[in-house]
Parts: sequence; structure tokens; C-alpha cells
Amino acid sequence: MAEDGNSSPNEITRRQFLLGASALSLAAAVGADLVLPGKLLAITNSIPDSEGFLLVDLKKCQGCGTCMMACTLAHTGVASYSLSRIQIQQDSFVNWPDDVFMATCRQCQDAPCVEACPVEPVKANRSHPEYGNVRMIDQELCIGCQACVEACPFTPKRVQWDHMSEKSQKCDLCADTPFLSERGGPGGTQTCAKVCPVNAIAFTKMMPNQEIEESYFVNLRGPAWAKLGMTTK
Repeated sequence: MAEDGNSSPNEITRRQFLLGASALSLAAAVGADLVLPGKLLAITNSIPDSEGFLLVDLKKCQGCGTCMMACTLAHTGVASYSLSRIQIQQDSFVNWPDDVFMATCRQCQDAPCVEACPVEPVKANRSHPEYGNVRMIDQELCIGCQACVEACPFTPKRVQWDHMSEKSQKCDLCADTPFLSERGGPGGTQTCAKVCPVNAIAFTKMMPNQEIEESYFVNLRGPAWAKLGMTTK
């Protein structure tokens, strides 16, 4: 992921410092929790509202990719940007701190991916209430038609194509993370938020406005951020 070519020397130094901290954050928060994979849980046909959502601060995100690495480690045991269920894009033609965009699943109330699936593998999990009705893809039922990927109206797609398994995948708020020993989902840990070295990702149980994508983007900067010389606006 490219850095912003228009940043001043001081801005680059700050970002490099924060990027360096990401490796330590990832090792401490994820590496110690790796365990043997568990089996996938069956999911049902109804889709009540998700009990959890991810919010991000685009001006705070440094584009380090720690969240992406943690995501793939937690779900697959492999560190891979291409297998991540959270995506970061950087635009080298835009000035910092507006050069980063982070894409996370919205856990839509009326989920197009659910409606598009011909065999209904994408459903909220009501059989296991601790999963909080997050929209999930049952890998055992998915036929790899990519209808859910095409149905996602956002760019980049919040439902991704896994080129390794040749099936679709998406963020489940870490509800099904066989390589983590701790509980995930709305009632547990969201790995990306846990490992972010600058706390640019937050979890909430309150559903953001479904009509406005910007409702998922929040300001997580405060006095400590200002002391680093960073913008809080």
C-alpha cells in the first residue's frame, strides 16, 4: 500500500512511527491466541438485525494493514492481505490524512447479499445467540457463484471472493474465528479493533443510519492524538 507522496517530512515520520508499532500490536494481541481450528457452526434462514457494527475513523487510520493481517490470522491462520475481510485503500494523489479509505462490512439491516444468494448460505445465526445475528457465509453450503459479491452495492465490495477456497467470505465480527482462543462476535472481541495500533476501529451495538454510508465513519481522535501533532477535526 502506497504512502502519500505529498506528505511533509514530519508527517511521514509520524506515520512511520505508528506503522512500526503495528507489528508489536499484532504479535501481542493475535499471536498469543492462535489455536487449532474448530468446526463451522450451522446457521439458520432468518436475518434479524445484527447486534453489532464496526465504526472507523478514516483520518486516524494509518493504512498499516495490521487489521488485515489480524483478520486473516484469526479466520484462516494465514497472514494474507488478499484473504482479509477488511480492506484498506490508499490514494497517493490525495494529501494526508485523507489518503486512506477503510472498507468494513456494514452488517446491513436489509442485506442485498442475503437476498441474492440462491442457496441461502448467507444468514444471521439464530441457533447460537452469542453470534448476535451477524451476517455470515456458511462455507460448507456456498457454491461459489459470487451472487452475493455482485449484489453488494458498495465499492470496494464488502463481500470478498476467496481465491483459495473459491467461495465467498465476509466480516462476521469475528464470530467464527477458529484460530483465536477468545470469544468473538458482538459479545466478544473484534480482532481488527483489538490490534489497531492507533485505535482507529470501534465496535458499537447501536445500528448506524442505514441510509448514509458516512454514518459508519466517526471521529475517534482526542487530546492524546492532538499531542502527537495530528488533526482532531
